[in-house]
Amino acid sequence: MSKLRILVPVKRVIDYAIKPRVNKANTAVETIGVKHSMNPFDELSIEEAVRLRERKKVPVEDILAFSAGPAKSQDILRTAMAMGADRGIHVVEEKAELEPLCIAKLLQKVVEEEKSNLVILGKQSIDDDANQTGQMLAGLLNWPQATQASKVDIEGDTCTVTREVDGGVETLRAKLPMIITTDLRLNEPRYASLPNIMKAKKKPLQKKTLADFGLDGEKRLKTVRVEEPAARQGGGKVESVDGMISKLKELGAI
Repeated sequence: MSKLRILVPVKRVIDYAIKPRVNKANTAVETIGVKHSMNPFDELSIEEAVRLRERKKVPVEDILAFSAGPAKSQDILRTAMAMGADRGIHVVEEKAELEPLCIAKLLQKVVEEEKSNLVILGKQSIDDDANQTGQMLAGLLNWPQATQASKVDIEGDTCTVTREVDGGVETLRAKLPMIITTDLRLNEPRYASLPNIMKAKKKPLQKKTLADFGLDGEKRLKTVRVEEPAARQGGGKVESVDGMISKLKELGAI
């Protein structure tokens, strides 16, 4: 049985508690002067990687946190290391918002260079909600995948993943190496304690560029326009069932 070498991609996004605002040009969500943090689904991924080590069912040799984005992304990598990741790789990219396919290609090269045999990543990031990177990476590597995991168990080289589906749960089993994407019910991420935050400052954080991996970040999609959703209209009250039926007929609902 080989030891686990876990790769956990993380992304810097607008904090989940902040209400997004569209910029004045209607081209994107406003990010200047807005609080950012680690994508919530990626927090689950880091937590699960650390828990796999703590369970001691399978020896974990390395937990590598990876992020691609502006210089400030190193903050979330340090947070990941404070939560338990051993080291980090930061692909610095200030100009472009990298698309899922580019990220998947980056991760493919990192997996090959680092000899990772398990990738745990959030099912989606809360900024673009693409939900594509994990699936694309599985396709590029030709690895089995289990998406939206609510429970992960590894024994030997066999990984069993439980995922919630409409009307129940589905259990998947596959041999490592494997791709797993995480859902909200998987675990409760721990807070990074002050001592661990201090220790994380001494953990290795390697900086690279897209060119180091032979990629240019060329965009294949163009955002035409971004608009805020229309304001919801207020509801109304009716005095009786007959009144409700009359109102629904008036609105053309029945």
